[in-house]
Amino acid sequence: MASFFSDFGLMWYLEELNKKEFMKFKEALKQEMVQYGLQQIPWTEVKKASREDLANLLVKHYEEKKAWDMTFRIFQNIDRKDLSERAAREIAGHSKMYQAHLKKKLSQDWSRKFNIPIQEFLKQKFTLDECIRFEQLFTPKATEKQPHTVVLRGVSGIGKTLMMAKLTLAWSDGQVFQNKFSYIFSLCCHDIKPLKTASLADLISREWPSPSAPIVEIVSEPEKLLFIIDSLEALNCDLAEPELELCDNWMEKRPVNILLSSLLRRKILPESSLLITATPETFDKLEDRIHYTEMKIMMGFDESSRKMYFEGLFQDKNRAQEVFRLVRENEQVFNICQVPLLCWLVATCLKNEMEKGGDPASICRRATSVYTTFILNLFIPKSAQNPSKKSQNLFLGLCSLAAEGMWTDKFAFNQEDLGKNGIVTSDISTLLNMRIFLKSKDSKNMYTFLHPSVQEFCAAMFYLVKSHSDHHSKDVQGIEALLLTFLKKVRVQWIFVGCFIFGLLHKSEQEKLEMFFGYQLSQEVKQKLCESLEKISADEELREQVDDMKLFYCLFEMEDEAFVMQTMSFLQQIKFVAKDYSDLIVASYCLKYCSTLKTISFSTQDILQEEREHSYLEKLLICWQDVCSVLVSCQQMQILQVKDTYLDESAFLVLYTHLQHPSCTPHILEVNNVSFSCDNHLFFELLNQKQSLRHLDLSLTSLSRSDVKVLCDMLNQDECNIEKLLVAGCQLSPDDCKNFASILISSKKLTHLNVACNSLDKGIHLLCKALCHPDCVLKNLVLANCSLSEKCWDYLSDVLKRNKTLTHLDISSNDVKDKGLKVLCKALSLPDSVLKSLFLRRCLITTSGCQDLAEVLSINQNLRSLQISNNKLQDAGVKLLCDAIKQPNCHLENIGLEGCELTGACCEDLASIFSQNKTLWAINLRQNALDRRGLAMLCEAVKHHRCTLHVLGLRITDFDKETQELLLAEEEKNPYLTIVSSA
Repeated sequence: MASFFSDFGLMWYLEELNKKEFMKFKEALKQEMVQYGLQQIPWTEVKKASREDLANLLVKHYEEKKAWDMTFRIFQNIDRKDLSERAAREIAGHSKMYQAHLKKKLSQDWSRKFNIPIQEFLKQKFTLDECIRFEQLFTPKATEKQPHTVVLRGVSGIGKTLMMAKLTLAWSDGQVFQNKFSYIFSLCCHDIKPLKTASLADLISREWPSPSAPIVEIVSEPEKLLFIIDSLEALNCDLAEPELELCDNWMEKRPVNILLSSLLRRKILPESSLLITATPETFDKLEDRIHYTEMKIMMGFDESSRKMYFEGLFQDKNRAQEVFRLVRENEQVFNICQVPLLCWLVATCLKNEMEKGGDPASICRRATSVYTTFILNLFIPKSAQNPSKKSQNLFLGLCSLAAEGMWTDKFAFNQEDLGKNGIVTSDISTLLNMRIFLKSKDSKNMYTFLHPSVQEFCAAMFYLVKSHSDHHSKDVQGIEALLLTFLKKVRVQWIFVGCFIFGLLHKSEQEKLEMFFGYQLSQEVKQKLCESLEKISADEELREQVDDMKLFYCLFEMEDEAFVMQTMSFLQQIKFVAKDYSDLIVASYCLKYCSTLKTISFSTQDILQEEREHSYLEKLLICWQDVCSVLVSCQQMQILQVKDTYLDESAFLVLYTHLQHPSCTPHILEVNNVSFSCDNHLFFELLNQKQSLRHLDLSLTSLSRSDVKVLCDMLNQDECNIEKLLVAGCQLSPDDCKNFASILISSKKLTHLNVACNSLDKGIHLLCKALCHPDCVLKNLVLANCSLSEKCWDYLSDVLKRNKTLTHLDISSNDVKDKGLKVLCKALSLPDSVLKSLFLRRCLITTSGCQDLAEVLSINQNLRSLQISNNKLQDAGVKLLCDAIKQPNCHLENIGLEGCELTGACCEDLASIFSQNKTLWAINLRQNALDRRGLAMLCEAVKHHRCTLHVLGLRITDFDKETQELLLAEEEKNPYLTIVSSA
């Protein structure tokens, strides 16, 4: 049977019925259609239909799964339960056959797929506990609904693919998911990338044991399917395709990145379960685009496993402990060893060096040192001091291949790839014997480097011995492009290549290379890197895109004090997130050389609260001391941002001491989502001493009642010069409004207050009363998402009538509704209204409310900005607003209409305002169903009237390619128009 769920399959089962049973089937079908409210098949057609005709009618009027479900019920009703049972057995048979095929395939291919030198550490079967943990990943919790998307996150080479193979083998062996999944399909992104285009049916069929897979049967129960999407980083996709480009048809051929995006974004077979493996870099890039139910981190070897491996490799236990101690003292090299294969690489490298009488300590200097020693020694015979010319050329060919692979996203190579880079067939066995090459796990005719990091090292080497212009492939770009690509994390699979280039410039590595090649390498690369970093630092747009932690690691590997000092002198702003001890070490190393910073933003997450042994905490605090020292050494520091950080008492005191220093005089201080394990009062008292401080942002940092009181007491001091205070999401209560109200009356400096995302409803009347006081000088008030109720609109209406300084009010994400808006609009329609900016995003306003807004716009001459995005305004509401904007008294400059359920029909009204309103320069129209004709009309109106419109806020990725081309073309030829194309 080509496909079990097909009209032919249905016909074959109907053929099993005798004439009397077939008539009973038709009568039961008639009752089924009525009972279940199904689409009616004309009875005249059913009555005269043959078995084949009836099968065709059922499949034509109902989708195949529904037709079969109905057929099964009818078989039960007419006492032909045997047919239902036979069908169930046949369905189960396909699943069992597939399981048997996978078991045989994985068992036979195990040694070839995972031929690594530390296989004894990797058990081939899950323990009972491991099976239970995997079962739990796909067990819905009480508050959750299917389907599940589970992410397994781990560094490259940690064993994610091996784990997925073991999981699939366990399922095929009946250990896991037997009642959960009928089929598990593993989609390795490395394998499917070369396909260019495919359908999901094609990908499923690739794993099927026979030429024809029962696709319809397989997808008929999508909730019984698990797709393993392995090595997501290999596709290098961003999952940002417009919804229109995604597909929901499992038979439709599409580019594989679109196909995978459709699966991941639940457009195709949304009921299926997903298990995704990805590197941390890939996950960080895509985290907000993958809605996962569970995320697990794969850690690889823990410390005891690493130590055990060293002891197993070194026969002398004392020597093993000595070497392991050297590795343990270098956090970066120690971290590398969590990857089983790289643990073998490091241990083997050190063992070989000690056997030659070398110094293992010098090899552990940096990660680059280990790779240089290990890889160069592979090409030098044990009995020789230097490599042969042939070995040198083979190594250069390997470096050329590696560089090409990095730029073309290739990590598996065929013989043609090798040949183009000077590696002949006879060289392959040499490289395999060296173990710098492995046969690809999925093809005997493909080859990979021992580990992706080895390929990155060889690619880095290419740039030290060759120019990109000498490479046969035009894809290979210059070192400046490589550095920028690495620092911007454009290619998330590039983990080490930039660091290796810097590390290879260290004096000790240069000496190794000089000995290997027999000549001194040019220092031109070093000069180019310095010039590139200076150029990046001078370009504000480029500087924003650079990941400073990546830059820190590059400089750390180089370990050149003069170079680091010069590079850090280029920088005026730094932003980094330290996720572990290694990051903190590297950041502290670089920051010690800073003296010109004006802005620093950092997060240390929970590093400084980890419960570790005393010696470990001492090392942490030394690094933290170096990070904080920048607050004193950079006397031009104006902005300090501390985010997403937990500080224990010791860490806080270090920060406090440096903030206290007279040289630390920031104008802006942002302390967001920061937890202090000590009394916050000390921090607020410190702020009182900082007369330079103008802007204080404590958003997302929890504040107690006493904290708020101390903070407000500080704001009341004559020495305090804070003009802007942000306490959004600080878990404030309505009672705290009393303290803030007193500040609004007494302070002559505070002009901006943001108390968004706090439940303040019952306290708003106190704030409003203070805002109505003649001594209040506040200009900007943000009350977004403050759970405001109907009573609040009357209070705020009084403020709008009586306050003569408030120019900006944001009450977004509160249930204003049309009724509340009417109250506010009455105040805004008064001739002496001074408000210039009003934000009403997500306020449940409808078309009806636009009538009141339109009246305000036609009368109020002061209102310049109106943000009413994500309200149900629709085309009719926008027409009312457009008519008002065309009035001579309207001086509106900026209007936000994002996500307001608009269609192309409103574009004519929007276009008409350009000829009559000379002040409007920005409209946000994102997330509206505007058509190509309407957009063309808008663009033409801007061009024809030469109006002052600079920004038409459209997200380019919201449209199909043809419309994108239209918009970008209009932007290019129209000097009055800017399309905001960022995602």
